Amino acid sequence: MLAQAAMWEKLGQEPVDVLVIGGGINGAGIARDAANRGLNVALVEMRDLAYGTSSRSSKMVHGGLRYLEQFAFGLVFESVSERRILLKIAPHLVRPLGYIFPIFKSGKRGLGMVSLGMWVYEALSLFRSPRRHKTLKAHALQKVEPIVNTEGMLGAPLYYDCATDDARLTLESALDAAEHGAVVSTWTRVTRFEKDESGQVTGALVRNELTGEEKTVKASLIVNATGPWTDKTRGLSKDGVKPMVMRTKGVHVVVNRESLPVNHCVICPHPDDARGVFAVPWGNQTYIGNTDTEYGPVDGGVTATLNDVDYLLEASNTYFPQHQLSREDVISTWAGLRPLLAPETDDISNSKITREHSIEVGADGVVTVAGGKLTTYRKMAAEVVRVALKALKQRGHRLKVSRSKTAKIPLPGAAKLPEGGLKALKQSLQERSSPILTPDICNHLVDTYGCRAEALLELAKSNPDYAKPLVEGRPEIAAQVVFGVEQEFAATATDFLIQRTQLFYRDQDQGLGALPEVVRLMGDLLEWDQTRRDTETQRYERDVAASRAWQTEMTG
Repeated sequence: MLAQAAMWEKLGQEPVDVLVIGGGINGAGIARDAANRGLNVALVEMRDLAYGTSSRSSKMVHGGLRYLEQFAFGLVFESVSERRILLKIAPHLVRPLGYIFPIFKSGKRGLGMVSLGMWVYEALSLFRSPRRHKTLKAHALQKVEPIVNTEGMLGAPLYYDCATDDARLTLESALDAAEHGAVVSTWTRVTRFEKDESGQVTGALVRNELTGEEKTVKASLIVNATGPWTDKTRGLSKDGVKPMVMRTKGVHVVVNRESLPVNHCVICPHPDDARGVFAVPWGNQTYIGNTDTEYGPVDGGVTATLNDVDYLLEASNTYFPQHQLSREDVISTWAGLRPLLAPETDDISNSKITREHSIEVGADGVVTVAGGKLTTYRKMAAEVVRVALKALKQRGHRLKVSRSKTAKIPLPGAAKLPEGGLKALKQSLQERSSPILTPDICNHLVDTYGCRAEALLELAKSNPDYAKPLVEGRPEIAAQVVFGVEQEFAATATDFLIQRTQLFYRDQDQGLGALPEVVRLMGDLLEWDQTRRDTETQRYERDVAASRAWQTEMTG
């Protein structure tokens, strides 16, 4: 059973080769790579997996077309190569998506320059993009995206990258690590490093944030993969460290599809500062992103402001004039921090900083990784593990390990896909689940869990209550709560409603209507008393209120 409490009990029972701090996409990827090589691994995360940046990204797996302007060809090549790998190892979570990039007479980029960039982009992918690009004239664009304003448009290149569920990509990476022996302990905060007489870090004191219990985890090596909290974690070992990262805030807003019915990711320059803003189709919703503003110390949660929301709505209303959006159209928002490498100089804008990464081996022996991007997390993880293995060897540790295998090993949801892939799996599940589950629910389960949807069907068959939707008219069912607790480390209502599902973002009341049932089911499984059930309810209500704080600015 992959339950949070069970993992906490295992944590620290024996020394580990590598202790990874941080349960975002980088930490999960590092733990997966290390565990697959045969290392004894533990991963700790102070909240839930993907709670921070890794569930609040733009949800794109892409090569970084804009980095061509900065001549970052190596980064683009690496990204498009990793895009292809992720399509193979996680087809249920990484899906091709068309991107449309209208070019206007008033813009700073000419159509010829962008068209050349498209060919370079495809050449760097060795012409293995999901589909070949093409340039649409105004009349052709209106056929595929009729709501885009084509006035003054020179043409609109259409190219293909991918979209993903960032939170579940992180989760499945951690699940695969656990299946290969790693201990994955969420809600576990590192409060102090343990050092030997020479000043080398030999472990960490950790605290269970749900129970207050503390324990020490002994480790031959520690990896700091804490993203926006990188420098704060480094500060546990030494005061006054030179910053490795700078943080910028990215905000997205979600509206119903009927309010903004786009069929592709449409990217346009913002009318104020020419920064790229995009509208992305998301099932029955559309999300618009994103902002890029420098952010100071990370003290608490990161939320959207009224200025952030208005900035995105202004861009949308400029390029989709037939579908004017108001603040009242916004269902939800999310805000995340990008942990960019700190620039050497102060005269560079946030949007011009590439997503390169850096790996540092500190004087205390801690390996720190900073920067990077979602798309290249797997390759970056393999690099971090190579550095860690070299550091361990220099300290006299002789470990028998294999080469990185994560490029070929499917994530759990793709491990047992039938011949015919996701389409065949959906059809099979529909046939075997009728009349217990509707076709829409079956499709949702496959798109969310891949071949692991079979286990959800068995749960639904075992108890009719588990087949019931959590929200009328939506496909999420009660069985997902049980599965989240028993097999996916979910330990709080927030874990389930924000990271395991997307009800927080996509439901009209952000999952508040489902909250009582989620708390009841989790409470029964985890034996919560009434005080804990009340705490869980209040915690989630605070999360929703925080995400809506921008609304109080309208009346404040």
